[in-house]
Amino acid sequence: MPVAGKGTRLRPHTHLVPKPLLKVGDKPVLSYILDDLRELGVNEAVLITGHLKEKVEAFMAEEYPDFKAEYTEQKVQRGTADAIALAEPFVREEMLIIFVDTLFDADLSLVRRLPEDVAGVIWAMEVEDYQRFGVIVTDENGFMKQIIEKPSEPVSKLANIGLYYIRDWKLLFEGIHHVMNSEPGPSGEYYLTDAFQYMVDQGAKLKVEPVHGWYDAGKPETLLETNAHVLGTTRGRRPESLSDGVTLHEPVHVADGVTLENSEIGPNVTLSAGAAVRGSKLRHTIVGEKSTIENSELRDSLIGRDVTVRGVHGQVDLGDNSVVTIGTA
Repeated sequence: MPVAGKGTRLRPHTHLVPKPLLKVGDKPVLSYILDDLRELGVNEAVLITGHLKEKVEAFMAEEYPDFKAEYTEQKVQRGTADAIALAEPFVREEMLIIFVDTLFDADLSLVRRLPEDVAGVIWAMEVEDYQRFGVIVTDENGFMKQIIEKPSEPVSKLANIGLYYIRDWKLLFEGIHHVMNSEPGPSGEYYLTDAFQYMVDQGAKLKVEPVHGWYDAGKPETLLETNAHVLGTTRGRRPESLSDGVTLHEPVHVADGVTLENSEIGPNVTLSAGAAVRGSKLRHTIVGEKSTIENSELRDSLIGRDVTVRGVHGQVDLGDNSVVTIGTA
């Protein structure tokens, strides 16, 4: 699992929190993936770290001690093939490769039912705005022929989502070595998809499978959209009782220890433990632990932990330990 990115599109939040540990539905994005892997019976993980690596390692040790976690640092980000190459010393068997800036609805258990001659699976999502993605061209049997980055013509609408199962791991790393010994791509990076192309060119069969949903967590606006999806799917969480003057519009998630006074919350609002909201209206907003919102009306906002917001109306994006006060003496 490559988790080395700096998450520049999610600043200021990623100055202090690694992108995979940002929360939707009051749960880190990385946790959704690890929980799925645990259900599949996977208990080993190699994490390619970088930015704030110590926080990723501490999170794994505290929250997932049952995983045998290995770490390797990508000190210079030279692309996805370079990232996975760093995991080679730890790989001894079939593997999943998961890029953790998205969530997905996929049946991972199908890897247990694949015919023996299938070398791997690439999961994909059919999209209309295919020009934004790397798309996968398949043959009549649903096996990969080619991956084309951001095509101008509609050769395929199957977007590559960054979720892969590789049974023939030796051939994959052979392909990665081939890519790393070639000229880099136009951006100066080495792409994992080129290693998949190498596998196909060597006769390997990579099955392309659809996902039922794909939810981006890599930008503020899509993080909020993904939060709304999670709340709508799980139906969120609400307190057993409410104080007078408090209204909730489902779906919402209100963690234990949240204080609500004379406020209107929701829809699509997550309030983490220890948050306090007084005299305010919040919708389509995520509020981190121990943050205080008073006399404000917020929408489409990301609020980190230990943040204080008073007298603000509109949309804000505030990292941890921030203070914004408007119109009070």
